[in-house]
Amino acid sequence: MSEYHVPALLNETIDGLNIRPDGVYVDVTFGGGGHSKEILNHLGKNGKLLGFDQDEAAYNNRLDDERFIFVRSNFRYITNFLKYHGIEKVDGVLADLGVSSHHFDSADRGFSFRFDGNLDMRMNKKSTLSAEQIINTYPEEKLANLFYNYGELNNSRKLASAIVKARSQNKITTINELLEILQPFFRFEREKKDLAKAFQAIRIEVNNEMGTLKELLTQIPDLLNPGGRLAVITYHSLEDRLVKNFIRSGNMEGKIEKDFYGNVQTPLKAINNKPIIPTDEEVTTNPRARSAKLRVAEKVSERK
Repeated sequence: MSEYHVPALLNETIDGLNIRPDGVYVDVTFGGGGHSKEILNHLGKNGKLLGFDQDEAAYNNRLDDERFIFVRSNFRYITNFLKYHGIEKVDGVLADLGVSSHHFDSADRGFSFRFDGNLDMRMNKKSTLSAEQIINTYPEEKLANLFYNYGELNNSRKLASAIVKARSQNKITTINELLEILQPFFRFEREKKDLAKAFQAIRIEVNNEMGTLKELLTQIPDLLNPGGRLAVITYHSLEDRLVKNFIRSGNMEGKIEKDFYGNVQTPLKAINNKPIIPTDEEVTTNPRARSAKLRVAEKVSERK
């Protein structure tokens, strides 16, 4: 299982969830099952864990445990599937938003620029939108906005222009073809970092990652029991900002609202004001954890 994906911040996440042995928990990003397996280790015989993943490869990692239910779906549908399984409230939700090592290391999935392969990047292979479609059909301005907003690349307009010019000659279908177009716009010393940002931007768009995260967060307050915990691991500033804002204010913009007495009106309270990051030791053994940030929040009791 560890070959599929090494879970980041494992002990810190389990501590953050503050697991009750008889509680109900949800791992919305099951992947290789590393976090889920550890959650089960902390649950008693009456505890329950649901693992969500839309990728068919993750289904093969499902755990053989009567306390575990695998849900092959995007986590945006968490409320519907919990109701389907007769669950109204849960005691903890975990989201590890990173792309699994399995995806990065599979050339045919197209997530990494380290290998040539088809421009795909779909987490769910049944999805209709692929990286190839985006690169070949998006208008120039939409491509530029994508690279700027999701990749935080200042030369986004030049990248978009180059792609549109190249695709007018030949359809762009492979990773190497896209690399040939993008590489001239990145300085050698920053090439890998900037290419990673460009691929990140395309991947976020393919999988609607920001939209699905917003949908997940808005459902959390109604799903958690009072005292229940939300633990989210992010890997780039866009996700972290959303999670931070929602925990702090109950909305995506971070707009603070107070009641008549000056109390902040938010359903969650932060357990850690600053994000928890991996130790140097963890980064050494699992380099892909280096950009991980964990935020934990608790559902506050309803005021009477």
